[in-house]
Amino acid sequence: MALFSFYNVRKPRQYGHKPIYWDPRKEDLEDRERRIRRELGMEEPLEDYKPQIKGSFVEGTTHLKRSRARGYDPRSRTYKNMTLLVILALLSVILWVFFFK
Repeated sequence: MALFSFYNVRKPRQYGHKPIYWDPRKEDLEDRERRIRRELGMEEPLEDYKPQIKGSFVEGTTHLKRSRARGYDPRSRTYKNMTLLVILALLSVILWVFFFK
């Protein structure tokens, strides 16, 4: 019984989270400055970056590029999956009727 002791039970470590100071006034001020710079034309608006971001994930992966090149889209994949499920359900009903009845 040297391994177990009921008198000195160790407590688990506590998570010591120290919150980072957050200044909402400073964040609001930065947002206002950024918005004013965009209105004055000193910064490019965020909408100009959307076309660059859109589709960049697909171009970075090989399997998504292949599926796009073949003409597959999520709707056709869903349609194929549903037809497969319907065929499996029909086969299971047919097997049940012939073998278990």
